[in-house]
Amino acid sequence: MKPRGLHSLLLGSLCVAFYCLCHADNFLKSGNHEWKKLIMVHHWPATVCKEIENECTEPPDYWTIHGLWPDKAEDCNGSWHFNLDEIKDLLPAMKEYWPDVVHPNRSHFWKHEWEKHGTCAAQLDSLNSEKKYFGTSLHLYEDLDLNSMLQKLGIRPSLNYYQISDIKDALASVYGVIPKVQCLPPKQDEDVQLIAQIELCLTKGLQLRNCSEPEPHPPASSPTLSVCDEGPAFYPPPRRAQVGLPNSRKRPVF
Repeated sequence: MKPRGLHSLLLGSLCVAFYCLCHADNFLKSGNHEWKKLIMVHHWPATVCKEIENECTEPPDYWTIHGLWPDKAEDCNGSWHFNLDEIKDLLPAMKEYWPDVVHPNRSHFWKHEWEKHGTCAAQLDSLNSEKKYFGTSLHLYEDLDLNSMLQKLGIRPSLNYYQISDIKDALASVYGVIPKVQCLPPKQDEDVQLIAQIELCLTKGLQLRNCSEPEPHPPASSPTLSVCDEGPAFYPPPRRAQVGLPNSRKRPVF
């Protein structure tokens, strides 16, 4: 090859390499790894047990953390594996407020949340380690204080039905933003959907924002849950609180 041709080839290769280097960051953040907001997901243990048809052993009688999820992003860094030692000092709080409802005393649930959602949330400096991700989630759970807010609003587990619109309006009046409520659809032997999850959305600066904006590819929380239909929903009492109660639920009065 002539020197001039070799020079041109080398110059062209350097230009391509420089272009790739300059745009690598955009490439890594494109597609399924790009996200705009965080979703703080609380789930109701009694419905979790009903969803998987599992005889849960004394599930908590309060709302617990399901996860802190970036929207439209999951499994961002397959090489960043979960290490329980990183959050040893958080374990007492994790076991109480972020338990595996179905399999207590196991860490697989936390491993799943970190590797699927945490490695994506780690794009933020405030969440860029296991310790920060789980610690910040626990702080958000404490600050949002969903359990106390529902109690103050008079929204408690009951044999009576609630209107989904009433729950969303009540929560919006407290938090100043529109939440998302997910339900377990009724099965053949049931007549109404069950309240399963309440989601509060946050900006990348961890400030509350509406959950109502369109989400073309929302993160999948469960193949069996969906956004609640407008209308009545059952907020099931904890299993142990249902002992001695009649099997049939009170139907809503319209």
